[in-house]
Amino acid sequence: MRRRITNRLNNEPGGSPQGPRRGFNLTNSTQKIWLAILTGIFLLLIVFIFKYLTRDLPTLDQLERYEQALSTKIYSQDNKLIKELYFFKRTFTPLDSIPKHLIQAVLATEDREFYEHWGFNSKRFIKAMLIDLVAMRYKQGASTLSQQLARDLFLSKEKKIIRKIRELLLTIQIEYTYTKNEILEMYLNHMYLGHGSYGVQAAARKYFGKKLSYLTIDESAMIIALLKSPNNYSPFRNPAAAVNRRNLVLQNMLNCDFITREEFEHYRQLPIITRDFDANEEFGIAPYFTEWVRQQLQDRYGIKLYEDGLSVYTTIDTRIQACAEAAVKSHLETIQEKITTYYRMRDRFTKFLDPEFVKAQGIENIRANKALVDSVIEANATAQVGLVALDPQNGDILALIGGKNFERSKYNRVLQARRQPGSAFKPIIFATAMDNGYSPSTEVLNQPVVLYLDNGDIWKPENYDHSEGGPTTLREGLRKSLNLVSVRVIQELVPPLEVVKMARNLGIQSKLDAVDALALGSCGITPLELTAAFGVFANKGVYATPRSIIRVEDKYGNVLEEHHSSIREALREDVAYLMTSMMQTVIDHGTGVAARSRYQFYRPAAGKTGTTNDYTDGWFVGFTPQIVAGVWCGLDDPKMSLGRGQEGAKVALPIWAPFMKTAHDTLLLTTGDTTRWGIKDFEVPPGIVRCEICSETKKLATEFCPHILNEVFLRSNAPKSYCDKHKGYLRSTTRRRHF
Repeated sequence: MRRRITNRLNNEPGGSPQGPRRGFNLTNSTQKIWLAILTGIFLLLIVFIFKYLTRDLPTLDQLERYEQALSTKIYSQDNKLIKELYFFKRTFTPLDSIPKHLIQAVLATEDREFYEHWGFNSKRFIKAMLIDLVAMRYKQGASTLSQQLARDLFLSKEKKIIRKIRELLLTIQIEYTYTKNEILEMYLNHMYLGHGSYGVQAAARKYFGKKLSYLTIDESAMIIALLKSPNNYSPFRNPAAAVNRRNLVLQNMLNCDFITREEFEHYRQLPIITRDFDANEEFGIAPYFTEWVRQQLQDRYGIKLYEDGLSVYTTIDTRIQACAEAAVKSHLETIQEKITTYYRMRDRFTKFLDPEFVKAQGIENIRANKALVDSVIEANATAQVGLVALDPQNGDILALIGGKNFERSKYNRVLQARRQPGSAFKPIIFATAMDNGYSPSTEVLNQPVVLYLDNGDIWKPENYDHSEGGPTTLREGLRKSLNLVSVRVIQELVPPLEVVKMARNLGIQSKLDAVDALALGSCGITPLELTAAFGVFANKGVYATPRSIIRVEDKYGNVLEEHHSSIREALREDVAYLMTSMMQTVIDHGTGVAARSRYQFYRPAAGKTGTTNDYTDGWFVGFTPQIVAGVWCGLDDPKMSLGRGQEGAKVALPIWAPFMKTAHDTLLLTTGDTTRWGIKDFEVPPGIVRCEICSETKKLATEFCPHILNEVFLRSNAPKSYCDKHKGYLRSTTRRRHF
């Protein structure tokens, strides 16, 4: 073609000579001056245009030093990759490791003359231009592989003449800098192939779960088919369109003699069999946790977080996280069923519907459509959960679930939701009393109280079961979660301001009002705050600040930052043990007894239930010497109820107990570390004494006391005198009980 065009130019007949022109004539010197001026203007114009077109284009030196962006990898404490952060997720594969049939597929479909042209294919360009002129729009693509690479590396994809010229200039630079094989290698590792995968290696894993070397011819053709439009030809979204496009690639390979007719007929008949979609690939393991980690690092590293290939080592343990997710999954649907039943009763669901719709359809017709009612309720009254587990000794976050579904809601209820803890706040009140010299056997009246609020309202708190009684020990009040006892403690033993100070010592930073209502957990706090506070009781009075990131390394392994555990003394060790002992009673004989009787969690443990007014929040926070965990359940709207009777023991405890049981058992089995994960009891500190006391007088028991309690005390306030009330009874007839 080039020779014919040259011959045509050489054989072009000359035109007839033209005669002299009439008009204004310039002298030779003037003509030379004007010619020089016009030439200079033209050259300046060319330079200006060239500078304009090449602005922001990479230099040859930059092209030679081109490095692909690398993803940041987030690892768990047990060395599992749980999340990658990137703008473009790529895995580099050398050209000689890419299957020959995949290379043939891309050449046959995208650029058959790749090894012949210098980056620009004039024949394809003219053909595409003619088609576009006929169609009166940009319809036909004519870009070579080098042009596509230039556009994707440094330019936008807008279809404008100036952009096309800039693309051509950059293509020439790329062709000058790299060999053809290097360009092809960069292309196959760089191009976007849908669903967050960049490069053929990532695409092979995304769609087929394979390494490149195991791809079949039809699978290679499917990957190359995605180059034209990854979304439109995705086998996940549009399988029929994907088959048609794949078969077109196979046809191109046949036309180029890369495959035989028999191979073509065989492969075009095959269905596209992709791997199952894995949500962990999309959102990673523990997505609420990894998103929190990303937010913490974003401020420090900015764009480098997505390009520099950092390695982030975190505290999460995938084994414990799996136990948490299993426990949540097993019970959350039960909670949702009860919520649906509650809002279906008495037509409570109508609050979610447009009154005009209800009027037009009629309540009877709507009520009869069970599927509609259930979907409306679930959409507007979705059961949510927050679970966090910590190592009380160092504050490491071992597991975290911030909601029911991360894909639907990124709101992290463990960190962001400040909800009233209800009775789960009572241990902080009782700890304040213990720290001020009172003991578990201290008694207050279990009788109604009347409070006058600042706004003039009257507040009459009641026990959950509406019971009343006489003098009641603090241990018994906590065991049964008696509201009247808690209110009496904050009114008669320790003022609200002292309780607030104790909460601050235990790491709670949320706003707390120093009022009597604090006795019933009236102020909102986050599940993470409350769980970390309970960790103080488990850790002998030492507060460990929750930690999520251990260290960050660059792509060469250099440590960029390292976070050590931050611990401080928050409570006296002996007071922490008193509270642990009292909360053991809650699990052994109190509102949390289902952990033992129903869920067979028999390790030494302590904890507390929590329920708020109208059953809007359900809590259980508890611990062993090794793990402290908190569970909150509720609806995102704090004014909406979970349903009558849905207290913490029924919504949160059924998640907490199975989680704690499987977490401890799993770690013991997988690590074999009996020293750390074996059955441990809470250590009794030196400042604690155990005494047998009379259940009535709370003095040291004698052989004549009919009811004896085994109680623990601070050495400083243990009873010194013996009971002087009971005389004449034989000790053999006494009935003992612990606590």
